[in-house]
Amino acid sequence: METNTMIQKTEDYVLHTYNRYQIVFEKGEGVYLYDSEGKKYLDFAAGIGVNSLGYGNPKYKQALKDQIDSLTHISNLFYNEPLSCAAEKLVKATGLSKAFFTNSGTEAIEGALKAAKKYAYTKGRPEANTIIAMEHSFHGRSVGALSVTGNEPYRKPFIPLMPGAKFAEFNNFESVKALADENTCAIILETLQGEGGIYPADEAFIKDVRALCDEKDIVLIIDEVQCGMGRTGWFFAYQKYGIKPDIVTCAKALGCGVPVGAFVLNEKMASSTLVAGDHGSTYGGNPLVCRAVSTVFDLYEEENVIENVKTLTPVLEAALDSLVDKYDIVKGRRGMGFMQGLIIDPSVKVNDIILKALEEGLIVISAEGNVLRFLPPLIISKENIEEMLIKLSKALA
Repeated sequence: METNTMIQKTEDYVLHTYNRYQIVFEKGEGVYLYDSEGKKYLDFAAGIGVNSLGYGNPKYKQALKDQIDSLTHISNLFYNEPLSCAAEKLVKATGLSKAFFTNSGTEAIEGALKAAKKYAYTKGRPEANTIIAMEHSFHGRSVGALSVTGNEPYRKPFIPLMPGAKFAEFNNFESVKALADENTCAIILETLQGEGGIYPADEAFIKDVRALCDEKDIVLIIDEVQCGMGRTGWFFAYQKYGIKPDIVTCAKALGCGVPVGAFVLNEKMASSTLVAGDHGSTYGGNPLVCRAVSTVFDLYEEENVIENVKTLTPVLEAALDSLVDKYDIVKGRRGMGFMQGLIIDPSVKVNDIILKALEEGLIVISAEGNVLRFLPPLIISKENIEEMLIKLSKALA
């Protein structure tokens, strides 16, 4: 089928909720994608942070093929081996206690919010239903997740949303403290804001929020859907700060391509919140996606994925910093690990740079605040970074 025909058929039959670039991708290999006309692209977006292992990993593909031959779905009325293996590896990686598998990051947020509300209820505080979230945050597009997303254009068309959400300034502890009272059941934040413009949490801020939650018995929910699973050089970015959340949410790279998310609870939350009948998911944690999750954890260890991020982060940062020095329209860089952003002068639309980069065979994406966002596969090499720098320099020029 011709490229234009495929594009038109999509527009004819798929609800237009995405402004797609006029490219049809057919296959991927390593850190490269190939379109329907055979053009090769270096991928520094990884499906919005999903494809941490790149494309076509033979062990990953074989594991899914084997699972399809065995069992793809039963229901959560029964046990299955991939679920037990995936849960064990995820719980150990987070340092928490119990996992619940979902189909997406948004659903993981929904489960975390329910657990927080149930905690207040079981503690005899049913009136404690206020949730403090952060300005410029992004947690998903369902009603519950959107209610704690600090981006007015996303929220406005769907008001009224879930009541009780209040918004503090990210990295401003006093603004959080001012909102916390006896009716606060949870504080939710991203360790590293992604959609909001690539803003890492300050160490003092996140530690002060953790202490406040301990003092007032408030549930701390940390959203690592985008920045988790090794992207910052730690399995989960909160581990860099030496704290633990009460609940962490993850998705995206958790399955490296299959639709799977999870929320993981510490022992306090696991023992006093959701019980049989409180929450569920028909597809959540089925054998196919859990085989993918389990395999991802194995491959991270076998291929030293997180060590690669730690080793090459200075190389990536230096490459991006060189663009700040070279081009007047690039005003700065911020980020952690392989989750980086270049701040572009408002006189230039970041989407124009993305289009020029696509012409050069490079995939990058945007974030709020006219930011060029970089989420490469975690398996990139020094040579891939050098190639990115050449292609992006041409696009910027």
